[in-house]
Amino acid sequence: MSALLFIGGRVFAAGGAEAVAVKNGRITAVGDRARVLSELSGQAFDVVDLDGRALVPGLQDAHIHPVSGALERLRCDLTPWHAKADYLAAVAAYPGDGWITGGGWSMAAFPGGLPHRDDLDTVAPDRPAFLPNRDHHSAWVNSRALLIAGIDRDTPDPADGRIERDAAGEPTGVLHEGAMDLITGLLPADTAEDYDRALMEAQRYLFSLGVTGWQDAIVGAYAGARDQFDTYVQADAAGVLRARVTGALWWDRGGDETQIAAFESRRALARHGRFRATAVKIMQDGVAENFTAAMLDPYVGQGGHCGQSNVDPARLRDYVSLLDAAGFGVHFHAIGDRAVRECLDAVEAARDRGAASGARHHLAHLQVVHPDDVPRFAALDVTANIQALWATHHEQNDTLCVPFFGPERAGWQYPFGSIARTGGRLAAGSDWPVTTPDPWWAIHVAVHRTEPPVSGEADWPTSQVPMLPQEALSLEQALTAYTLGSAYVNGTDDETGSITVGKAADLVVLDRDPFEPGATLYETRADLVFVDGDLVHER
Repeated sequence: MSALLFIGGRVFAAGGAEAVAVKNGRITAVGDRARVLSELSGQAFDVVDLDGRALVPGLQDAHIHPVSGALERLRCDLTPWHAKADYLAAVAAYPGDGWITGGGWSMAAFPGGLPHRDDLDTVAPDRPAFLPNRDHHSAWVNSRALLIAGIDRDTPDPADGRIERDAAGEPTGVLHEGAMDLITGLLPADTAEDYDRALMEAQRYLFSLGVTGWQDAIVGAYAGARDQFDTYVQADAAGVLRARVTGALWWDRGGDETQIAAFESRRALARHGRFRATAVKIMQDGVAENFTAAMLDPYVGQGGHCGQSNVDPARLRDYVSLLDAAGFGVHFHAIGDRAVRECLDAVEAARDRGAASGARHHLAHLQVVHPDDVPRFAALDVTANIQALWATHHEQNDTLCVPFFGPERAGWQYPFGSIARTGGRLAAGSDWPVTTPDPWWAIHVAVHRTEPPVSGEADWPTSQVPMLPQEALSLEQALTAYTLGSAYVNGTDDETGSITVGKAADLVVLDRDPFEPGATLYETRADLVFVDGDLVHER
């Protein structure tokens, strides 16, 4: 492996630097050009001329579903579009004669966020269709699918979900949360080969975006999907997994603490390679758009409904204490202010019970955070795992969330700046396939709190009005969240996350210097991507 010298552009490193040397896959020198050259004296090396561009650490996504994201790309992928007519055209064109699967539709494309089975019936009258939306908390199905599943007006809602119905009580073709499981068990089973292909496609795609590591936010059997644990373990053993991946093992919300023994066994099987299973995912609530996010006070106009807590808060405190003592970092899904508080209370209970494992707990999403809970992130050493791309005045938020929050709670959305100002640590992720895994779109939003002008939401009248601009981050804060912050919650910060002597040479040469005044952040691309000093992507 040839040594490398990076010169001629900005280096995103503590204290600044003019040059970086890499040898045997490690960063061996960072600093002024003369000193770095002296490190390479007497040996052959290749020069990477930045030519005014920037060198940054490999970015890491702290909350992502890469296998399912890639499967959608390989199936009936609705994510490129934002209108009902385009979705129906894609469904009509999908080849084959069996189930139509894939998904990625936007709730904003339909009145009240709800499509109807009749529309799918017009383009797929004889084939069953099951198409989750972008956040995977609801699915659009046609009449054929409802018939196969035996879902009709007499089918009761499951405890953890809801069947959308019309005024006459008939299912409309939208299934929320656990109601999706009424159909997922009937879908054609994904094979090991499907998952192998999807993981390799996801890795290729993420490398092209400059993402060299991630935390898979659900590793386990969830919503009828195949468990991808073995996919990762086998890819790692075969040497084809080049990214650094942390798996968040799925907590079955209907189970109890007896799950922890199985988690420990899995962690032991995935501890020393590119894949490690050191986190546990607990989904404490749903999403605001379908009123399943857990709120402290009722949704406006919803008959006193406050959403749902998936795990009883008292049991959650017990479970988190046990997970903490076992050394697992808990990766919480928390959208509503009640869910955020319940998760922080659970971590506080673990601390009060004397747990001192050093486990790295983090709360993802954080759409609504009560102001009293903002300083608790720093006080409890809990990382805020932000999905910054959501923090804008896009149609879905303005029409399906804000009216039901009311003005006061609408002002508590995505308080990234406040958490940072009170000393909280930030990590960053995309939640792909819910939204694009392109980190520079999310960084644009974190800094400007407006939609990228090229996004599918850019035509919405308020998309360029900053959403709560006081909660914006600096570019340095946002990029640090996507590098060192995510490396911290992934447990790889000893190896990655910063351009530091001794760390692995996971590095990205951007196509520009994003710190230059007027730089267009959402257009930033990765020109060269290195993992352990090896080139894994060239644009």
